Amino acid sequence: MIRWKKRESADRANAVDNQTRRSLLNGMWLTLGGLALAEVAWLVGSFLKPLKHGATSDRSAAIVDAGPADRYSPSTVTAFPQGRFYLACLEDGGFMALSRRCTHLGCTLPWDPEKKQFACPCHASAFDIRGCVIKSPAPRPLDRFAVSIENKRVKVDTSRAIRRIGFDASEVVYVPAGP
Repeated sequence: MIRWKKRESADRANAVDNQTRRSLLNGMWLTLGGLALAEVAWLVGSFLKPLKHGATSDRSAAIVDAGPADRYSPSTVTAFPQGRFYLACLEDGGFMALSRRCTHLGCTLPWDPEKKQFACPCHASAFDIRGCVIKSPAPRPLDRFAVSIENKRVKVDTSRAIRRIGFDASEVVYVPAGP
């Protein structure tokens, strides 16, 4: 009888230990499941939230004043890091504002003045002064930004890049004739 009581009390102690261990494990699983659910909710929320590309409600903040048009020599390219574009003054004196991002995978392009081309350091794409593809794997020309000339000052609207499929002469902006 004494053995039976000892066994019974030992069984009760094991049952209590098993129950507390089970409660601990259940609590851990619930916590991990809650964390995983919170992470999924955060990812879905991040995916659905609109991206901020530095655009402001004030449109004038997106206009970059590049200075007087006569400051630029024909066949030159000037970098504007704060606007993330290059201002190209073409051979005929027209202006184009080209994105600094390669259309292949988005690498930042440097201008090579000796070769007179934009050369992608990532995958060897090359573009001419108009942003047209000289050497692939880039699938299309560089994106451009709208250029306007007011009072003989060049202004570039960086609020939206314009996607291109080829060069069009209407993309080039010239200084208006007159005083």
